[in-house]
Amino acid sequence: MAILLAAALAASSAYAQPRPMTPSLTCNQARGLVFSRGAIVLGTGTYTYDRYVSDVRFCEINEWTQPAAVPTRDTPQCPVGYVCRDSDLFWGD
Repeated sequence: MAILLAAALAASSAYAQPRPMTPSLTCNQARGLVFSRGAIVLGTGTYTYDRYVSDVRFCEINEWTQPAAVPTRDTPQCPVGYVCRDSDLFWGD
């Protein structure tokens, strides 16, 4: 029972971790997070966030990549990688 409780607490604490906020990072730090993890949710403001990816391998099969830039401490529009977009939006279906 204690093992299950410890596992549940460990899993719940992983979800409680705050997402990295790009305005407090340098451009190189933000870009490094995306490219080291492949895909990561980054906060870009108090109530704004998105999932950024290093390449199309981290998107669903029906998605394509769109270049993405975020505000960072040293760069107003830092190119951190890509966001995945639904191909239906691209083709107009």
